[in-house]
Amino acid sequence: MLFFSFFKTLIDEQVIVELKNDMSIRGTLKSVDQFLNIKLDDISVLDEIKYPHLSAVKNVFIRGSVVRYVHLPAAVVDSTLLEDATRKEASAQAAKTNTR
Repeated sequence: MLFFSFFKTLIDEQVIVELKNDMSIRGTLKSVDQFLNIKLDDISVLDEIKYPHLSAVKNVFIRGSVVRYVHLPAAVVDSTLLEDATRKEASAQAAKTNTR
């Protein structure tokens, strides 16, 4: 759930989503769900020569299972907050495992 919460804070930010089929799409993140399915608006395909048929597409829904990477602008990532949240989640998982 950590990544879901993190991605929700990036709504309305420009991101680049790289898919497992090597296609990269730049757009404005409009929504994300618990399966990390992503909706992008105002998209552009980074390799338009290879995918000219997508030049008319303005928004996409990307299934989370086909995403390889999501490239984020460094300015929008609060690394300290993300590290603290990761530690907190890891310690909660460890405590849960130790009580069994």
